[in-house]
Amino acid sequence: MYILFREMKNNWYSLAALLSTIYSRHLDVEARPVKFEEIKKFPPEKTIVAYSFMSFDLDTVREEVKTLKERGYTLIAGGPHVTADPKGCLRMGFDHVFTGDGEENILRFLMGERKKIFDGISKRVNLNHYSPFLPSKGIYMPIEITRGCPFSCAYCQTPIIAGRQVRHRDVDVVVHYAKLGVKHGRKLARFIAPNSFGYGSKNGVTPNVEKIEELLYGLKRVGIEEIYFGTFPSEVRPESVTDEVLKVVKKYVNNRSIVIGAQSGSDRILKIIKRGHTVEQVEEAIEKISLHGFIPHVDFIFGFPFETEEDVEKTFSFIVKIVERYGAKIHAHTFMPLPGTELFNAGPGRLTEVHYKFLGRLASKGILDGYWMKQEMLARKVYEIASGGSTDVTSDR
Repeated sequence: MYILFREMKNNWYSLAALLSTIYSRHLDVEARPVKFEEIKKFPPEKTIVAYSFMSFDLDTVREEVKTLKERGYTLIAGGPHVTADPKGCLRMGFDHVFTGDGEENILRFLMGERKKIFDGISKRVNLNHYSPFLPSKGIYMPIEITRGCPFSCAYCQTPIIAGRQVRHRDVDVVVHYAKLGVKHGRKLARFIAPNSFGYGSKNGVTPNVEKIEELLYGLKRVGIEEIYFGTFPSEVRPESVTDEVLKVVKKYVNNRSIVIGAQSGSDRILKIIKRGHTVEQVEEAIEKISLHGFIPHVDFIFGFPFETEEDVEKTFSFIVKIVERYGAKIHAHTFMPLPGTELFNAGPGRLTEVHYKFLGRLASKGILDGYWMKQEMLARKVYEIASGGSTDVTSDR
C-alpha cells in the first residue's frame, strides 16, 4: 500500500513529522511526499492520498479533490483548516479527516482503524515519543520543541490545532535528534515553537532560563555549529522577553534579530483581538531586545475590518517610534479571517491607500518585509470559500 502526502508550499513541517512517525514504526506501507502531477502514477486501489493544509490552500485543495475522487483514490486530510472545519472537509470529498495532533491517529488509520473523524484534540500526543524528522530518508526540518499555546488570540488557529496546554520535547530528546543530524552533516539548528522563550516553562510564558541554557549548551556540545532561536519559526511573545533570557540566548545563537509579535500599536485593537498584552509591554520588550544587541523584528497585522482611522494612526506612529528609537524592522501581515477563530466572521482584511503608502515607504527604506499584498487577496478568497462551511471541531466517533 502507498500513502502519498501531497507536498505543498506551506506543509513541510507537518509532512516531516508524519513521515518520520510512519517510518519509525516499520509499517508495511510505502509513504512518500509527492507533487500533484505524480499521484496519477500510483494505482488508486492501492493508494491513499493525504493532505495537510491551511485555510489559504483551500481553493487549490478543493479542485484537486474533485479530480482525485473521479479517479477513485481514497483521500484523507489533517492540518489547520481540517481541524477548524472537519465536517466541511468531509463534504468536500475527503473520506477520513484528522483533527489536532496527527501522529498517533495516522498510525491507527494505517493499522486498519476507520473513522470519519479522528480526534487528536481531546487526547494529545507526547512529543518525546515521536521523531521530529527522518534522517534515513534525508528529510530534515526545524525541531519542534513546544506544541500548544496558552493564549487566546482571536484571529489565531494555533490553540485550536495544538491545544492551550503547552507540551515540550525534553532537552535530551532534542539533543539526541540534533546529534543524528550532525552525523549526517546537519550542523545548523532551528526550532518550531509558538513562543521559543517559553520553552521548558510550565505555563509557556515565563522563561525557564535554566532549561533554555541546558538546551542550547547541549546542542553545542554535540556539534551543532549554528543555532537560530527566537527567530522564524520560533518567534517570541512580548511577555516572555526578559534580560535574563536574552543574556543566555546571546551566548549561543547566531541570529542577529529576535522576531516578536506586536500585531498592533493600538491598545483598543489589542483588546479586541485578545492579545493579552499592551502596547507599552511591547515597547518594553523591544527595548530589551535592542539593548542586548539584537535587531527587533516586529510582526504587525494590518487591515482589521473593525479598526478606525485613529487605530491605524496609532499603529503607524508606534512603528515610526520603534524604528527610529530601537532600529526595529517590521514584518507586515494583512488580517486573514481563519475558520474556527473568533474573528472569522469579521470578514477579510482590507488595506486602504493610506496603508499602501505607509508600507511602501517602509519597504523602500529596506525596513519592512512580508506578503501583505498577497495576503489581502488570499483573505478575500479564503473568506468567500470558507464562509459557507461549518466550524465544528468536535469529533465524530
